[in-house]
Amino acid sequence: MDQPSRKTSADDCGVRTPLPMHARERGVRAVVVLTAVMMVVEIVAGYVTGSMALLADGWHMATHVLALGLTSAGYAVARRFASHRAFAFGTGKVETLAGFTSAVALSLVALTMIVESISRLVSPEAIDYGASLPVAVLGLLVNLASIGLLHHGHDHDHAHDHGHGHAHDHGHAHDHNFRAAWVHVVADALTSVLAILALLAGRHLGWAFLDPAIGVLGGVIILKWGYDLSKGAAFELLDVDLGGELEASIVEALEAIGDTKVVDIHVWSLGRGLRSCVVALSTSSDREVHEYRAALREYALAHLTIEVRRAACERREFAGN
Repeated sequence: MDQPSRKTSADDCGVRTPLPMHARERGVRAVVVLTAVMMVVEIVAGYVTGSMALLADGWHMATHVLALGLTSAGYAVARRFASHRAFAFGTGKVETLAGFTSAVALSLVALTMIVESISRLVSPEAIDYGASLPVAVLGLLVNLASIGLLHHGHDHDHAHDHGHGHAHDHGHAHDHNFRAAWVHVVADALTSVLAILALLAGRHLGWAFLDPAIGVLGGVIILKWGYDLSKGAAFELLDVDLGGELEASIVEALEAIGDTKVVDIHVWSLGRGLRSCVVALSTSSDREVHEYRAALREYALAHLTIEVRRAACERREFAGN
């Protein structure tokens, strides 16, 4: 059996020096700070002016500060304990867990939007367009700035990792933690755009019903995003592989070597787009394990364990029994 050894350059607590912070993590932190400042400004202004619109949007921003803060914490914890001996396969799933929790929070915000909007459809309330429109516009500007910060961090890490090989680049599609942050700010931007359209229609056309109606629509869209995001993260946390394409490809590559037969194989995600594989082979040849590892080099598996069972030996043992 062949298994790559883990690095042991750790301190007395089994923890190496924390990894450097990537641009993506810095972008998320900047968005947390920007959103938190906007939240404080709206809440304070709401109390000073007595505007319920400002107060409501301020507390709505607070939920995003909490969720985005969780995303940032997920990156920090995963980076801090990246080489801790307690994490047998690394800390990639710490980020996935943070992304899942953030997706659940996003879904709860969407449900709250839907319930509140339906209640206002049933029992309409007077809307202060003069105070609400500037708040919605300011919120949109903050959301666009947040999207720019996240996009910059994504592009920076994408360009950096691209130079280190396709396997690293592939992991961006599986960063559930970053996707959660991205969906949060995009959902907030969508909410602001819809709110501005509804407020303009209500102010100039008298369509007051459009504000809660669009609130329901926006809530349903965001709820769908939250569901898809949480489902993808949950599958990764539970080691669910619905496709099996990678596993089938590995089997094909191994069985193309002489009389090799794959008798058992398990492939699962480690988070960050990384994969682990444990495979048992049966063969009557005298090939060494490194030959099979070489056949799988292109898959860039983060962890690979290969067990080679010699078919001739197994038959002799059976005959001896």
